[in-house]
Amino acid sequence: MVDHTIDVRYVANLARINLSEDEIERFEEQLQGVMEHIAKLSEIEVEEVEATAHATQSSNRVRKDQPIPGIGSEAFLQNAPDQGAGQLRVPKVVDA
Repeated sequence: MVDHTIDVRYVANLARINLSEDEIERFEEQLQGVMEHIAKLSEIEVEEVEATAHATQSSNRVRKDQPIPGIGSEAFLQNAPDQGAGQLRVPKVVDA
């Protein structure tokens, strides 16, 4: 098995993270476990597996594009805080 030792002190120094000795020891064990798992994954034969972006088939569920009646401008504007000439007025946000 290949040695995948990660120097936690070096990485912590690069990230400017202060770690205690206990944290360094714990992270070394955790990272060793991750590297062993990655090594196991690299042993899997995937030559005959078709490339895919998703593990399962995905599709969009869409309804038919059909027009439906809206609420109408009068009903829309009845709750508008500021309106005029049958339109909704909003505060100016861009100076010309």
